[in-house]
Amino acid sequence: MNQAHVLATGPLATVQDLGRGGHAHLGVPRSGGADRGALRLANRLVGNPESAAVIEVTLGGLRLRAAQRLLAAVTGAVGQVTANGRPVGIGARIELPAGAELSVGFPESGCRSYVAIRGGVDVPPVLGSRSTDILSGLGPPPLAAGDVLDIGAPQADLPPVALAPVDTRRDRVITLDMFDGPRRDLLAEPACLVTGVWEVGADSNRVGVRLSRPAGATEAPARHRSDAGELASEGLAHGAVQVPPTGNPVIFLADHPVTGGYPVAGVLTARSLDAAAQLVAGSLIRFRDR
Repeated sequence: MNQAHVLATGPLATVQDLGRGGHAHLGVPRSGGADRGALRLANRLVGNPESAAVIEVTLGGLRLRAAQRLLAAVTGAVGQVTANGRPVGIGARIELPAGAELSVGFPESGCRSYVAIRGGVDVPPVLGSRSTDILSGLGPPPLAAGDVLDIGAPQADLPPVALAPVDTRRDRVITLDMFDGPRRDLLAEPACLVTGVWEVGADSNRVGVRLSRPAGATEAPARHRSDAGELASEGLAHGAVQVPPTGNPVIFLADHPVTGGYPVAGVLTARSLDAAAQLVAGSLIRFRDR
């Protein structure tokens, strides 16, 4: 069996696939890759099923050494990727001879990179998924220097295309599209969510992106109606935009809890949810109703 040796991980590197759906009734989140579009693309580039397990790297710093010849691809956040010190870029298939080192640098934009290796990362599945769930603790622990990853056998031919164009442009304010949420009417001013901009907080993680108004903003937070009362706990969808009593929304990402007791005022589209997964502290976003 092929293997990859973990030399360094950066702030956080975890194994992720498309998640363990169907267990919300047991209190188990879906988890999986936060930017699913990037995860799927990385797998397609190396001829894996889109659901194969990859490495999700937060804010760069991952270094891997190939024990045998490996094929890899890195997608997601835009930053320097090197093989044995040679820049190879993102969105491209990378050949790693035995002993070669793959390095994912600190991103210039975005925060999560996805490293797919042909054959997929082969760790024991838990409830049908190889994903690390930070909230519940299910799945393999976060990667650490010294770990040795088994790589599965290829399951399909390589695709004829070895390179995917990557749009590196980033707007100063990211627009996130959302559908109307089931409890938007519990906000004192339902339109305030889509009025003005919001700033991403440093306490954001795989559970959720935490927002507040930027310094100097004239728009108010998204306050609850004074007569709204207390809401009973109810199910939370992936991509839900929940508004706690502070009025500062939270966008729930892959490791979100399955229930919550604050109003859900919107739910992001799939494309916008992937974009939300790449937001870093200080980023500015604007919600747009679909």
